[in-house]
Amino acid sequence: MKVSMKGDMATISPDHPDAGIGHLLLMERLGTTEPDFIDGLLGQLANAATKGRAVDERGLNFMLAVVKGVEPKDQMEAMLAAQMAAVHNATMTFARRLALVDNIPQQDSGERAFNKLAKTFASQMEALKRYRTGSEQTVRVEHVTVNEGGQAIVGNVTHGGRGSSDNPEPSR
Repeated sequence: MKVSMKGDMATISPDHPDAGIGHLLLMERLGTTEPDFIDGLLGQLANAATKGRAVDERGLNFMLAVVKGVEPKDQMEAMLAAQMAAVHNATMTFARRLALVDNIPQQDSGERAFNKLAKTFASQMEALKRYRTGSEQTVRVEHVTVNEGGQAIVGNVTHGGRGSSDNPEPSR
């Protein structure tokens, strides 16, 4: 993305020979067909990448690269990826501040913020994983003991009724 400033107003446009095609390509990469969504998300990323009153083009493009790297499949994933990019930036800001502290209270404060942000990022990674997998859990049994007179079924088992004519019971 290119950022141009006119006074206090920033204009963000695709860095592509054809701005319309650049916009469509970005929408595809961010898992949406809604132009308003892209405009809103870009504005939020630009606000998060602001240094002083000016939008930091390099910071905006970094955050956008993070979002694209997540390969969002829909708008929810794109929003979560944008939050992850913002949290990562804040985490790295506090990492830098920790290296420059002058006293123990500054160190304690910076360390608390850094740890909270790092935990938030890990939670966001888990949330993305849960969202993508539909919160499905798989239980895999490694070892089963069947005593004399017992019965066991070997293979894929689904919980349900006694079966139907389409799905005959396994032979014993």
